[in-house]
Amino acid sequence: MAEQGGQKSAQKTTLTAAQKQLSTHRKQLDYWQQHAGRIRRRNLLTGLTIGAFVISVFSYTIYSVKQEKIMDEIDDEARIHIIRGPRTGANS
Repeated sequence: MAEQGGQKSAQKTTLTAAQKQLSTHRKQLDYWQQHAGRIRRRNLLTGLTIGAFVISVFSYTIYSVKQEKIMDEIDDEARIHIIRGPRTGANS
């Protein structure tokens, strides 16, 4: 009878590869179920951070392009005034 108890414990410890994989999969599933809320919050925070960065880069780019257009307009106005010459009482 002592031998049968020893054989049963030996049989329990020798698992097939499929049983080991199933056990590992169940442990991972339990971990994900227990920590799903925390992981979801981290993913949300990461997504919002990346989104904010993208929006800020886009906004800065649009702002810079608008400034360049304004500077081009100012340069054009300056060229016109240089070509016309200074406004004095004699040539106005």
